[in-house]
Amino acid sequence: MTEEYRYIGKRSPRKDARDIVTGAVKYLNDLRFPDLLYGRVLRSSIPHGRIKKINKEKAEKLSGVMAVLTWTDVPDWKTGNPKETRILDQKVRFMGDAVALIAAKNEEIAEEALSLIDVEYEVLPPVFDMEESLRPSAPKLYDELPNNILPSTDPSFGSKCLGEISMGDVEKGFTEADVIVEGTSGYENIPNPIPAEPPSVVAQWDESGRQITFWVSNQFPHLNRLILRSIIRDNIEIRTIGNPCGGSFGTKLMSWQIQCYAALLSMATSRPVKIVYSKEEHIAAFVLRPGSRMRAKIGMKKDGTVTAISGDWYIDTGYYSKTTQMQLAVGCGEAQIAVRCENWDLKPKIVCTNRNASGIVRGFGGQELKCSLFPILSLALAKLNMDPLDFFIKNFIKPGEGYYWRDGEYYTYRGVDFTRAIEAGAEKFGWQEKWKGWLKPSVEKGNIRRGVGMGIHGNADVGEDVSEAYVRLHPNASVILFSGVSEHGTGQVTNLMKMIAEVLKISPDRISMAPTDSLTNPNEFGFAGSRGTYAVGSAVINAAEDARKKLLDQLALGLKANPDDLDTEDGFVFAKGNPDKKIPWSEMGYDRTITGFGVFEPDFTLVNCVINFVEVEVDLETGKTTLIRVVTATDVGKIIDPPGLEAQLSGCLGSGGIDSAIFEETILDHSTGYILNANLIDYKWRTSLELPIIDHAILETPIDSHRFYAVGVGEITTSPGPSAVQMAVSNAIGKWFSEYPVTPERLLKIIGRQDKSEEGQS
Repeated sequence: MTEEYRYIGKRSPRKDARDIVTGAVKYLNDLRFPDLLYGRVLRSSIPHGRIKKINKEKAEKLSGVMAVLTWTDVPDWKTGNPKETRILDQKVRFMGDAVALIAAKNEEIAEEALSLIDVEYEVLPPVFDMEESLRPSAPKLYDELPNNILPSTDPSFGSKCLGEISMGDVEKGFTEADVIVEGTSGYENIPNPIPAEPPSVVAQWDESGRQITFWVSNQFPHLNRLILRSIIRDNIEIRTIGNPCGGSFGTKLMSWQIQCYAALLSMATSRPVKIVYSKEEHIAAFVLRPGSRMRAKIGMKKDGTVTAISGDWYIDTGYYSKTTQMQLAVGCGEAQIAVRCENWDLKPKIVCTNRNASGIVRGFGGQELKCSLFPILSLALAKLNMDPLDFFIKNFIKPGEGYYWRDGEYYTYRGVDFTRAIEAGAEKFGWQEKWKGWLKPSVEKGNIRRGVGMGIHGNADVGEDVSEAYVRLHPNASVILFSGVSEHGTGQVTNLMKMIAEVLKISPDRISMAPTDSLTNPNEFGFAGSRGTYAVGSAVINAAEDARKKLLDQLALGLKANPDDLDTEDGFVFAKGNPDKKIPWSEMGYDRTITGFGVFEPDFTLVNCVINFVEVEVDLETGKTTLIRVVTATDVGKIIDPPGLEAQLSGCLGSGGIDSAIFEETILDHSTGYILNANLIDYKWRTSLELPIIDHAILETPIDSHRFYAVGVGEITTSPGPSAVQMAVSNAIGKWFSEYPVTPERLLKIIGRQDKSEEGQS
């Protein structure tokens, strides 16, 4: 990369850094509204049943209570795919399902009112296991779904939405294989990323009842408008105002449930209503990652060519699905990017069970699929005694190769070869020295064993969906970006401003962003799938370039020059051949502004890639697994913001990443339906005192994306880690470990050192 930039690739502070650390940023719970009411949700105390009677009179008579709503008091709003899930229903389908909604003058009154509602249930048997839910005798969650199976496609991804991987001739592929393996593996742990700020919203209907405004805290403030419109009514004008989002990690991409609760209470009271989930609600009643289990058969040649993959992929969506079909489609596409195979017959089944609903968690389907597929793939590699490094170098997508993506269309990859990035990561990690072979520890010392593993992940959603942006220039040489994105902790908004600054050659300090308001901003899908750098960035760059062109066209007359012979820098327009011949932006007129418009159309021909190399230490006496070292490797084309990229790569541990293979686990009691660790004491997190060594190998090979040659990797940095840890643990103990997470109890059971007394209690 020879081109020199003023701001791109340079270390610089985030635009919002000072405001964040000084407390000046106003998160949703900091906002103040006149006549504000506080909403609360009464939740089911059983995992499955019907409400026979509900008495709310005591709660309604409590001074300060303004509304108590049950399923009989609200419109029949529905959502899901298919659209069978009611916002409030007579039937409850998981422990924590919404039973009644309360609005009161303060939080204390709302909490007291919850305890005054009496509910009598007809208890129905629950089902928590996917394959048990498929049995003819299993309890049925919905009358409309007699088999507890949901459709495997989503119409929003088009009529050919990818609902399976079916191509070639698997029987022929198996006859060509040198080895064939079969196995079952699951990524059934449902870790919760638990961002610092819980789901929250304020909703307010206007006096006419024709418009409702939502103040939201999500990654997708504009997409919220479309989702809510599909639930509420087409003749209602919905306005969403995005606020700084205190973390998301995917889970707060959309929060339609809590938003609908607030909307119903505001409709009933004609006042603004705020709902903020408690931390317990956030863990026990909000969406979680889909559960994943795979039964697969894989054929492979001696050189690592995969000849056939067939099997069933079971996906636990919980009590309903809003996004699981989308995750399935993306996962099926990502599997093809990581594993080249001409013959596939992988059949997904999305199954309803009586646990929390599934939602978006970073990794979006591909992490669930590959964390289930890669352990079975390892069985074939072990039979061939093939180094996984060689396998992934051979099999990860190369330029000119193709894949079916989420919309069912076939795309030819036109990006860079990630082989150099894989090799750079392996060299930094010392893979050749540490890798001793399958089921062989790299170090043995008493009861201590060390093992190494690696994983890989990539997706084509770097170019997903439409983005629009406006860039407005002012005569005082200030610039405003209009975009429907909200800052969710990654610093991506600052990166967009750096792109504008580079195009206009003006200091980022002179650039600000308009409030995220669907009433005034253009359409924007939002930050997700690592699309911020390419998709959103392209729209912003195009808008800045359009504004620049209009500026030069307008000021060319004052310089008596052809616009093509002009440039702009630091708030002046000048002649390229004579920089002293210049005029300030103010020459556009004090009463004028110039607005550039930019659009990005979806492009699924580029992918990103992140590789994780991990080393773990296992104590065979206690069963404790310790993560010793991580190396992440990638090629991003061009680094936009070095500290931001390094932080994203170092964030591979928590938030549903590597540590979901070690100790992060949501523990669901299948006898009661309770989540037993819905608090930040029993839900285990890594502390800052327990961080492993984390190194990075970052390459910059220009990628044909936009004028800065970059693609994002933020979303996928967590995804290769869990399967890499599982590989490393298996190598350390000399036995296959195929569960997540690798708790001491599970590990001791695998190696045969668990006491019989403990075995009976597990």
